Amino acid sequence: MKWCLAHFEKDFLPDGSYFCLKICCLCFMFLNVENEYGYYEAAYGEGGKRYALWAARMANSQNTSVPWMMCQQFDVPDHVIDTCNSFYCDQFKPISPNTPKIWTENWPGWFKTFGSRDPHRPVEDVAYSVARFFQKGGSLHNYYMYHGGTNFGRTSGGPFITTSYDYDAPIDEYGLARLPKWGHLKDLHKAIKLCENVLLGSEPSLLSLGPLQEADVYEDMSGNCAAFIANMDDKYDKMVQFRNKSYHLPAWSVSILPDCKNVVFNTAKVGYQTSVVEMVPSNFTSSTLSPNRDLKGVTWEVYQEKAMIWGQADFTNNGFVDHINTTKDTTDYLWYTTSFLVDENEDCLRNGSSAMLLVESKGHALHAFVNEKLQATGTGNGTVSTFKFMSPIILKAGKNDIAILSMTVGLQNAGPFYDWVGAGPSSVKILGLKNGTLDLSRYTWAHKIGLQGEHLKIYQGDGLNSLNWVSTTEPPKEQPLTWYKIVVDSPPGNEPVGLDVIHMGKGLAWLNGEEIGRYWPRKSSKHEECVLYCNYRGKFSPNKCSTGCGEPTQRWYHIPRSWFKPSGNVLVIFEEKGGDPTQIRFFQRKISVVCAHVSEDHPSFDLNYFQKAGNENLTNKATVQLVCPMNARISAVKFASFGTPTGNCGSYAKGDCHDANSASFIEKVCLHRNDCVLEVGKGNFNTGLCPGRAKRLAVEVVCS
Repeated sequence: MKWCLAHFEKDFLPDGSYFCLKICCLCFMFLNVENEYGYYEAAYGEGGKRYALWAARMANSQNTSVPWMMCQQFDVPDHVIDTCNSFYCDQFKPISPNTPKIWTENWPGWFKTFGSRDPHRPVEDVAYSVARFFQKGGSLHNYYMYHGGTNFGRTSGGPFITTSYDYDAPIDEYGLARLPKWGHLKDLHKAIKLCENVLLGSEPSLLSLGPLQEADVYEDMSGNCAAFIANMDDKYDKMVQFRNKSYHLPAWSVSILPDCKNVVFNTAKVGYQTSVVEMVPSNFTSSTLSPNRDLKGVTWEVYQEKAMIWGQADFTNNGFVDHINTTKDTTDYLWYTTSFLVDENEDCLRNGSSAMLLVESKGHALHAFVNEKLQATGTGNGTVSTFKFMSPIILKAGKNDIAILSMTVGLQNAGPFYDWVGAGPSSVKILGLKNGTLDLSRYTWAHKIGLQGEHLKIYQGDGLNSLNWVSTTEPPKEQPLTWYKIVVDSPPGNEPVGLDVIHMGKGLAWLNGEEIGRYWPRKSSKHEECVLYCNYRGKFSPNKCSTGCGEPTQRWYHIPRSWFKPSGNVLVIFEEKGGDPTQIRFFQRKISVVCAHVSEDHPSFDLNYFQKAGNENLTNKATVQLVCPMNARISAVKFASFGTPTGNCGSYAKGDCHDANSASFIEKVCLHRNDCVLEVGKGNFNTGLCPGRAKRLAVEVVCS
């Protein structure tokens, strides 16, 4: 294990920096028997324990010569390593004292579900958790996720997990570094790397520095020393004494001292720039389109599915079949249809009253059509998949056809007995008739798996022309069960691309036959608790630092640049319940503004120089580096203040102490450059301001 720490600590990004300490150890040196089975084992009783033991023995019997592990397994047998998955693993102790302390999943964010808020985990807390883990003897650490991803096609799980699996990761799903999260963790990894030799060659000794303050000191036989000093108080900063020196510790932070003297990194002091990322609309163009921001007045091809079974039914059944067991996850869609008679003398036909449709479902969502008209929609959510709803419906005298289009939104992928968790309607009743409630649940229902367009693959290859599309410059709006097709050019430039479907309802999208995924601009509740600024101090949970209340959980859907051709790109949309396709747009993801906010006492040693030159006579040089994206320049200084500025990126304000020359100096150094470095409190800044007070530099610049 210590060989692993010494030799597999780097994974390089394009700028030459490594982004994940020792992640390669996990990739190459361990195999996982079961992941987090320990959470659910008790639900299976003694059978669960027997299974875990059998699985471990079976794995070991393969004689792979590679260690096997089980994440979050609380009763691992011999010769299997138990590991930790959590937001914090510093207090985790392996069952066997002879196995290494491994953190297989550190969650730097959290996933999203359609209709929920957008969770964020502050980088100060992520860094705190990593530093505490190595402070307490951790051997190997891995992030889940370090690079956010996209659940293309129908690959998302949950259910209800969004197509985006960005996870608030240090590298977002579009491949851009999320700053300052990525940069602050990069500096953390460098600081831990400086402690490498002494961490490998010694065990920590604990030193109490206060009620919630402590140091873990590593010293080897050669006299090398490294220390981690932690303040676990989640409210108050503290000043502590360590080896006859005073150290200031912000609340909920860890300082790293590779030589037991100099603080090269503190988890709560973020010196890396913040990048403001925007989604910027791109013009639609093609050989038949003039440049235009939208798709109004251009030629579309349209096909509408029937709101009933297409072709012959696959089978009939008295009552409801389970959706998932029937479709085998080959499609999101399953039709259930039946019919019933309504007497012409029913009150709901004569006096303006309405019959009511009462539906209960095991999940995940459904659309109810009566006589081929969409009359009701119901859905569960990421917390509870099952749902029940009642809606007024319009009936006619005589025979009435009812068609239920049941939908899955990803399949459950964790939990006890999740293979038995079903979906689809479980009860359908008509209320408000003279003879009382009409229960259709035991009627004979005809079933059809999937959509006709899916069956014909009208979104790709030869299937694009397998039916008669209708050409129009005015595609129907708010029309359910409609396929839309249009040919467009690739968006200009090389920035990442997202598809904006905020004016659509719910459905699926393809580009050149590649499935972008499920789209659903479902909004979260306005009444949930969201924050403008997240307090990193204290234990994190997925609901602690959320944004986006009252907004769509996901508005933009990532399309890889590699899917585009220069021209002739075929975009196909299937809309379930109705929207405005002329409002669909491509957006490009761009960094427009960068900021930094750094104090004079920020630990900003040149870590590479520190390692080469030793630790004698080192001086702290707090610096700010502002870097625009490639092919962009700093075009304007929006805010600059050396003194006591307040606020955050986008909302900085001058304090009562301010150097009036701040902006002019930064303009001189930074304007029209791709990047610039500013030494805080040096150069042309007035260091004599506000004597006796800690000063800071806050900067916000425009990249274009």
